[in-house]
Amino acid sequence: MSLTMEAGAQARSAATEALLQVRGVKTYYGKIIALKGVDLDVNRGEIVTLIGANGAGKSTLMMTVFGSPRAREGSIRFEGAEITHLPMHEIARLKIAQSPEGRRIFPRMTVFENLQMGSVLGDPAHFDADLERMFTLFPRLKERIHQRGGTLSGGEQQMLAIARALMSRPKLLLLDEPSLGLAPLIVKQIFDAIRMLNETEGLTVFLVEQNAYHALKLAHRGYVMVNGTITMSGTGRELLAREEVRAAYLEGGRH
Repeated sequence: MSLTMEAGAQARSAATEALLQVRGVKTYYGKIIALKGVDLDVNRGEIVTLIGANGAGKSTLMMTVFGSPRAREGSIRFEGAEITHLPMHEIARLKIAQSPEGRRIFPRMTVFENLQMGSVLGDPAHFDADLERMFTLFPRLKERIHQRGGTLSGGEQQMLAIARALMSRPKLLLLDEPSLGLAPLIVKQIFDAIRMLNETEGLTVFLVEQNAYHALKLAHRGYVMVNGTITMSGTGRELLAREEVRAAYLEGGRH
């Protein structure tokens, strides 16, 4: 095993306590309850995925972790500290980075400028090295470095959104629907990049994904959400083998 892969394995095995703990979280939109008492853990060095149908509450949970919307009940802890009521900018300072659904890059800024924005909370001394890391991870971005974000293809925009989040050197990456609307080859490239970051750098990833097959193949552990409630959990392999998961989420998903 290489030293970098060994570091990733050690990061996973060293953590007995959860990096992220979600306990009894309830989130509302007005009077409508979107999350109905969610419990979930993400351990340091893990890839944990949350799967479920469209509208199940997956993205709401990820946004609640990042502080918008707020959890009305329950507790969210990061590295043992309560973050449930922290402002979003303070959550970001704790080295939690989010690549949100729909990419939300800065369309009028160039690739380089988008990556600069992502590095605002990082150490300026690491900027050049981090930039090269992103270009190694996503060579297409280097080719497009002076191109405006809004003129990139959907796959390139997703790569840019992830790279921008990684520029802050996060301890936890919140990744929301990275495969949405992308061609299978681009999806594979993005999932391979996530796997490599986890294996070589021990990056902890909480992944919300509708493509259950790819997500569960990638993840160490997974949760299934139905109507704002966690209904199943297990290793990625265990959930892939569950008949009810296969019937509900994997039909036609192997692409």
